[in-house]
Amino acid sequence: MVEGPRVEVDAELNASGALVVSCFPSIGFVSSIVAHYLVDKLELELVGGVRHPKLPPVCLVQEGKPLPPMRFYSGEPVCNMERCDKIILIASEIQVTPELNLPLADTLLDWCKEEGVGATLLIDSYAQGIGQQHSIFDDDQTNETILGIGSTDASHKTLKDLGVPLLKQGVVGGITGVMMGESRRRGVDVMAILAESEGSIGGGLPDARAAARIIECLDDLIPAVHLDPEPLLEEAQRIEGEIREMMAVHLNPPADSGDSLGSMYG
Repeated sequence: MVEGPRVEVDAELNASGALVVSCFPSIGFVSSIVAHYLVDKLELELVGGVRHPKLPPVCLVQEGKPLPPMRFYSGEPVCNMERCDKIILIASEIQVTPELNLPLADTLLDWCKEEGVGATLLIDSYAQGIGQQHSIFDDDQTNETILGIGSTDASHKTLKDLGVPLLKQGVVGGITGVMMGESRRRGVDVMAILAESEGSIGGGLPDARAAARIIECLDDLIPAVHLDPEPLLEEAQRIEGEIREMMAVHLNPPADSGDSLGSMYG
Protein backbone atom coordinates (compact mmCIF):
# COMPACT_ATOMS: atom_id res chain seq x y z
CA MET A 1 0.00 0.00 0.00
CA VAL A 2 1.39 3.41 -1.03
CA GLU A 3 1.81 5.86 1.83
CA GLY A 4 0.26 9.28 1.64
CA PRO A 5 2.21 12.42 0.75
CA ARG A 6 4.92 13.37 3.27
CA VAL A 7 6.05 16.83 4.27
CA GLU A 8 9.82 16.80 4.78
CA VAL A 9 11.31 20.08 6.00
CA ASP A 10 14.46 21.18 7.82
CA ALA A 11 14.46 19.92 11.40
CA GLU A 12 15.16 23.40 12.79
CA LEU A 13 12.12 24.97 11.07
CA ASN A 14 9.79 26.49 13.67
CA ALA A 15 6.32 26.95 12.15
CA SER A 16 4.54 27.88 15.38
CA GLY A 17 2.29 30.88 14.78
CA ALA A 18 3.32 31.18 11.12
CA LEU A 19 1.13 32.37 8.28
CA VAL A 20 1.15 29.58 5.66
CA VAL A 21 0.62 30.85 2.12
CA SER A 22 -0.20 28.10 -0.38
CA CYS A 23 0.30 28.67 -4.13
CA PHE A 24 -0.71 25.78 -6.38
CA PRO A 25 -1.19 26.06 -10.17
CA SER A 26 -3.93 28.49 -11.16
CA ILE A 27 -5.52 30.13 -14.17
CA GLY A 28 -3.12 32.63 -15.72
CA PHE A 29 -0.23 31.33 -13.58
CA VAL A 30 -1.45 33.85 -10.98
CA SER A 31 -0.46 31.85 -7.90
CA SER A 32 2.97 31.05 -9.39
CA ILE A 33 3.68 34.73 -10.00
CA VAL A 34 2.59 35.55 -6.44
CA ALA A 35 4.78 32.74 -5.04
CA HIS A 36 7.89 33.84 -6.96
CA TYR A 37 7.27 37.45 -5.94
CA LEU A 38 7.01 36.56 -2.24
CA VAL A 39 10.17 34.43 -2.36
CA ASP A 40 12.10 37.31 -3.94
CA LYS A 41 10.63 40.19 -1.98
CA LEU A 42 10.61 38.53 1.46
CA GLU A 43 13.92 36.73 0.85
CA LEU A 44 12.40 33.38 1.76
CA GLU A 45 14.66 30.33 1.99
CA LEU A 46 13.96 26.84 0.65
CA VAL A 47 13.36 24.59 3.69
CA GLY A 48 11.89 21.41 2.24
CA GLY A 49 9.05 19.97 0.22
CA VAL A 50 6.45 17.26 -0.24
CA ARG A 51 7.36 13.75 -1.35
CA HIS A 52 5.11 11.12 -2.91
CA PRO A 53 5.66 8.46 -5.63
CA LYS A 54 2.79 9.83 -7.72
CA LEU A 55 4.20 13.34 -7.96
CA PRO A 56 5.78 13.98 -11.38
CA PRO A 57 9.32 12.54 -11.57
CA VAL A 58 10.93 15.91 -12.29
CA CYS A 59 12.77 18.75 -10.66
CA LEU A 60 12.64 22.41 -11.56
CA VAL A 61 15.98 24.13 -12.16
CA GLN A 62 16.58 27.74 -11.20
CA GLU A 63 20.00 29.40 -11.37
CA GLY A 64 21.57 25.97 -11.81
CA LYS A 65 19.99 24.49 -8.68
CA PRO A 66 17.34 21.73 -8.61
CA LEU A 67 14.05 22.40 -6.86
CA PRO A 68 11.42 19.81 -5.89
CA PRO A 69 8.10 20.15 -7.75
CA MET A 70 6.28 20.91 -4.46
CA ARG A 71 8.39 22.93 -2.04
CA PHE A 72 8.35 24.88 1.22
CA TYR A 73 9.98 28.26 1.82
CA SER A 74 10.28 30.14 5.10
CA GLY A 75 11.18 33.58 6.40
CA GLU A 76 10.38 36.10 9.11
CA PRO A 77 9.02 39.34 7.61
CA VAL A 78 6.86 41.75 9.59
CA CYS A 79 3.27 40.48 9.65
CA ASN A 80 0.11 42.18 10.92
CA MET A 81 -1.79 39.05 11.94
CA GLU A 82 -2.12 38.61 15.68
CA ARG A 83 -0.15 35.37 15.86
CA CYS A 84 2.04 35.73 12.75
CA ASP A 85 5.74 36.52 13.05
CA LYS A 86 6.91 34.33 10.19
CA ILE A 87 5.83 33.17 6.73
CA ILE A 88 5.85 29.66 5.29
CA LEU A 89 5.19 29.49 1.57
CA ILE A 90 4.08 26.30 -0.19
CA ALA A 91 4.79 26.62 -3.92
CA SER A 92 4.29 24.32 -6.89
CA GLU A 93 4.06 24.71 -10.65
CA ILE A 94 2.83 21.13 -10.98
CA GLN A 95 -0.89 20.44 -11.34
CA VAL A 96 -2.08 18.14 -8.54
CA THR A 97 -3.73 15.04 -9.98
CA PRO A 98 -7.33 14.40 -8.81
CA GLU A 99 -6.44 11.27 -6.82
CA LEU A 100 -3.88 13.24 -4.80
CA ASN A 101 -6.12 16.18 -3.88
CA LEU A 102 -7.64 14.68 -0.72
CA PRO A 103 -4.49 12.89 0.54
CA LEU A 104 -2.44 16.05 -0.04
CA ALA A 105 -5.02 18.27 1.66
CA ASP A 106 -5.07 15.91 4.66
CA THR A 107 -1.26 15.89 4.83
CA LEU A 108 -0.96 19.68 4.67
CA LEU A 109 -3.73 20.32 7.19
CA ASP A 110 -2.31 17.67 9.55
CA TRP A 111 1.13 19.27 9.27
CA CYS A 112 -0.28 22.74 9.97
CA LYS A 113 -2.06 21.43 13.06
CA GLU A 114 0.97 19.53 14.36
CA GLU A 115 3.25 22.53 13.86
CA GLY A 116 0.81 25.01 15.42
CA VAL A 117 0.66 27.44 12.50
CA GLY A 118 -1.33 30.63 12.97
CA ALA A 119 -3.43 30.66 9.79
CA THR A 120 -3.42 29.36 6.24
CA LEU A 121 -4.02 31.42 3.10
CA LEU A 122 -4.63 29.83 -0.31
CA ILE A 123 -3.88 31.87 -3.44
CA ASP A 124 -5.86 31.01 -6.58
CA SER A 125 -7.62 32.53 -9.59
CA TYR A 126 -10.62 31.96 -11.80
CA ALA A 127 -12.02 32.87 -15.21
CA GLN A 128 -15.71 33.43 -15.79
CA GLY A 129 -17.40 31.04 -18.19
CA ILE A 130 -18.44 27.42 -18.53
CA GLY A 131 -15.82 24.72 -18.33
CA GLN A 132 -13.46 26.42 -15.91
CA GLN A 133 -12.07 24.67 -12.84
CA HIS A 134 -13.79 27.23 -10.62
CA SER A 135 -17.38 28.23 -11.41
CA ILE A 136 -17.85 31.63 -9.81
CA PHE A 137 -21.43 32.90 -9.72
CA ASP A 138 -20.69 36.53 -8.91
CA ASP A 139 -22.45 39.38 -10.70
CA ASP A 140 -19.33 41.42 -11.47
CA GLN A 141 -18.55 41.37 -15.18
CA THR A 142 -15.25 43.24 -14.92
CA ASN A 143 -11.80 41.66 -14.88
CA GLU A 144 -10.80 43.42 -11.67
CA THR A 145 -12.53 41.13 -9.20
CA ILE A 146 -10.92 39.75 -6.05
CA LEU A 147 -13.00 37.30 -4.01
CA GLY A 148 -12.43 35.49 -0.72
CA ILE A 149 -13.55 32.29 0.99
CA GLY A 150 -13.12 31.60 4.70
CA SER A 151 -13.64 28.42 6.68
CA THR A 152 -14.34 30.20 9.99
CA ASP A 153 -15.77 33.46 11.30
CA ALA A 154 -12.22 34.52 12.18
CA SER A 155 -11.06 34.08 8.59
CA HIS A 156 -14.11 36.03 7.38
CA LYS A 157 -13.06 38.91 9.63
CA THR A 158 -9.49 38.80 8.30
CA LEU A 159 -10.74 38.93 4.71
CA LYS A 160 -13.03 41.83 5.58
CA ASP A 161 -10.12 43.69 7.19
CA LEU A 162 -8.13 43.15 3.97
CA GLY A 163 -10.99 44.60 1.92
CA VAL A 164 -11.65 41.27 0.17
CA PRO A 165 -15.37 40.59 -0.45
CA LEU A 166 -16.62 37.07 0.20
CA LEU A 167 -17.66 34.83 -2.67
CA LYS A 168 -21.42 34.47 -2.27
CA GLN A 169 -22.02 31.48 -4.54
CA GLY A 170 -19.80 29.27 -6.63
CA VAL A 171 -17.95 25.99 -7.04
CA VAL A 172 -14.21 25.83 -6.35
CA GLY A 173 -12.36 22.77 -7.61
CA GLY A 174 -8.93 21.21 -7.27
CA ILE A 175 -6.70 21.36 -4.22
CA THR A 176 -8.12 24.75 -3.19
CA GLY A 177 -11.67 23.41 -3.11
CA VAL A 178 -10.68 20.26 -1.22
CA MET A 179 -8.60 22.15 1.35
CA MET A 180 -11.37 24.68 1.96
CA GLY A 181 -13.97 21.93 2.41
CA GLU A 182 -11.74 19.91 4.73
CA SER A 183 -10.75 22.96 6.76
CA ARG A 184 -14.37 23.79 7.52
CA ARG A 185 -15.05 20.16 8.45
CA ARG A 186 -12.11 20.27 10.85
CA GLY A 187 -12.89 23.78 12.14
CA VAL A 188 -9.47 25.00 11.02
CA ASP A 189 -8.84 28.68 10.19
CA VAL A 190 -8.15 28.70 6.43
CA MET A 191 -8.95 31.38 3.85
CA ALA A 192 -8.59 31.68 0.09
CA ILE A 193 -8.16 34.75 -2.11
CA LEU A 194 -9.03 34.33 -5.79
CA ALA A 195 -8.38 36.88 -8.55
CA GLU A 196 -10.33 36.97 -11.79
CA SER A 197 -7.90 36.26 -14.62
CA GLU A 198 -8.03 36.32 -18.39
CA GLY A 199 -5.47 33.51 -18.59
CA SER A 200 -5.97 29.77 -18.58
CA ILE A 201 -4.44 26.55 -17.31
CA GLY A 202 -2.69 24.52 -19.96
CA GLY A 203 -2.05 27.44 -22.29
CA GLY A 204 -2.76 31.12 -22.58
CA LEU A 205 -0.73 33.93 -21.09
CA PRO A 206 0.51 34.43 -17.54
CA ASP A 207 -1.57 37.18 -15.93
CA ALA A 208 0.79 39.49 -14.04
CA ARG A 209 -1.93 42.11 -13.57
CA ALA A 210 -4.22 39.69 -11.68
CA ALA A 211 -1.25 38.56 -9.56
CA ALA A 212 -0.44 42.19 -8.76
CA ARG A 213 -4.00 42.70 -7.46
CA ILE A 214 -3.55 39.82 -5.02
CA ILE A 215 -0.15 41.12 -3.92
CA GLU A 216 -1.74 44.52 -3.25
CA CYS A 217 -4.34 42.75 -1.06
CA LEU A 218 -1.48 41.24 0.94
CA ASP A 219 0.01 44.67 1.55
CA ASP A 220 -2.07 45.22 4.70
CA LEU A 221 -1.31 41.69 5.91
CA ILE A 222 2.45 41.67 5.25
CA PRO A 223 3.84 45.23 5.16
CA ALA A 224 7.18 43.98 3.80
CA VAL A 225 5.59 43.25 0.40
CA HIS A 226 4.55 46.86 -0.16
CA LEU A 227 5.35 48.48 -3.50
CA ASP A 228 3.64 51.28 -5.39
CA PRO A 229 1.21 49.92 -8.05
CA GLU A 230 3.34 50.53 -11.15
CA PRO A 231 6.66 49.13 -9.83
CA LEU A 232 4.67 46.23 -8.38
CA LEU A 233 3.22 45.42 -11.80
CA GLU A 234 6.66 45.69 -13.40
CA GLU A 235 8.03 43.24 -10.84
CA ALA A 236 5.15 40.82 -11.44
CA GLN A 237 5.78 41.05 -15.19
CA ARG A 238 9.50 40.27 -14.64
CA ILE A 239 8.54 37.16 -12.66
CA GLU A 240 6.04 36.29 -15.38
CA GLY A 241 8.97 36.19 -17.78
CA GLU A 242 10.90 33.83 -15.50
CA ILE A 243 7.91 31.51 -15.28
CA ARG A 244 7.58 31.54 -19.07
CA GLU A 245 11.19 30.34 -19.28
CA MET A 246 10.51 27.58 -16.76
CA MET A 247 7.37 26.54 -18.64
CA ALA A 248 9.35 26.38 -21.91
CA VAL A 249 10.82 23.09 -20.67
CA HIS A 250 8.11 20.43 -20.92
CA LEU A 251 8.23 18.88 -17.47
CA ASN A 252 5.38 16.44 -18.19
CA PRO A 253 4.88 14.24 -21.25
CA PRO A 254 2.09 15.18 -23.72
CA ALA A 255 -1.44 13.96 -23.06
CA ASP A 256 -1.42 11.43 -25.91
CA SER A 257 1.57 9.58 -24.41
CA GLY A 258 -0.73 7.66 -22.10
CA ASP A 259 0.49 9.51 -19.02
CA SER A 260 -2.51 10.79 -17.04
CA LEU A 261 -0.70 13.96 -16.03
CA GLY A 262 -0.90 15.48 -19.49
CA SER A 263 0.70 18.87 -19.93
CA MET A 264 2.20 20.73 -17.04
CA TYR A 265 -0.93 22.74 -16.33
CA GLY A 266 -3.50 20.55 -18.05
